[in-house]
Parts: sequence; structure tokens; C-alpha cells
Amino acid sequence: MRVLVAEDETIIRLDLKTLLERAGHTVIGEARDGDEAVSLAERLRPDLVVMDVKMPRLDGIEAVRRIVATRPVPVVMLTAYASTDLIDRATGAGAFGYLVKPFREADLVPAIATAHARFVELEALRAEAASLSEALATRKVLERAKGILMARDQLSEEAAFARIRKASQISGRPMRVIAEALLATFDDGSL
Repeated sequence: MRVLVAEDETIIRLDLKTLLERAGHTVIGEARDGDEAVSLAERLRPDLVVMDVKMPRLDGIEAVRRIVATRPVPVVMLTAYASTDLIDRATGAGAFGYLVKPFREADLVPAIATAHARFVELEALRAEAASLSEALATRKVLERAKGILMARDQLSEEAAFARIRKASQISGRPMRVIAEALLATFDDGSL
């Protein structure tokens, strides 16, 4: 994976880079503060971000919030503090993993793999939800358009659907576009 490391302590940042590269990842950017992390994430578009919680200029939690608002990406947070409040704030901002310093390679590698896997699962669920939402919206438009044709032209439901499908095939446009055109033309709000 292409990883952005955001850590204000140089030695820890270099250790992270070494551990990540040893694990087969590529460190594409290193940030020394939260503002720089946000900027690099936007410009470099990493596959994963490793972010310290306590950062100068902009703390890591707010930096994560800004990064994932622009472009969702899995984030593993690092901190010297294991308070429940901090963990809740980090996960609420969009973090997928949380490591307490000092950590070892044996801790970091599985945390990254887990964060990435959970992110991929979430993205698949989001895509499925968007697809289902689109299908439902299309179905509603088609049902309304069929209703208009049924009432206006005294057609059965099957015949109304066949008319929309035929218009779609002839025009080369999706059935939803045909249904929306019918609604725009004939729907007076009474149906």
C-alpha cells in the first residue's frame, strides 16, 4: 500500500517508515504536523494514513476528520494515551485502527491490515447501499410513470411497462430517463 505517515517526532516517524517499508508498503509522504498531513493526503492520495493523535498546529483527530471528509481513506491512529475518550474521538473522526506507543512491528502490521480490510468492507457496503438506493429511486419513478400511462391510456400494468421499455430500446436511453420524461410531461400531481 501507499502510506502517508504523520508523526511530529522525527525518530518515531523514521521508525514507522522503516517498519512499513520492511512490511512491503511504500511511504509516499511524511508529515510533521496535522496541517501538512491534510495537505499531503489531498495531494498524494494515499491508500492508508498512519497518524499521531497529538500533533502541532492541527491535532491528528481533526486532521483525520478533514482528510476523510475530502476523500475516505483508512487511518491508523498512534498515541501515547489509551483513554477511552481519545479512542472514541479518533473513531468518530474516521480512524479504523488505534495503536498505543510504544508499539512493535508485530502490532503495526496487523493494525494496518485490519484497518485496510475494514475500510474495503465499508466501501463495498456504501457502494451496495448507493446501488440499492438508486434501484429504489428508479423503481419509484417507473411505478409513477406506469400509473400515468395506465390512467391516461387505459393500459394494463404490463402494457404500460412494455411501452416504457420499448421507448427505452428505441431511444437508447435508460427506462428511468423515459419514465422521468413521462412524469415531467404528464404528471399533474393528481396521481
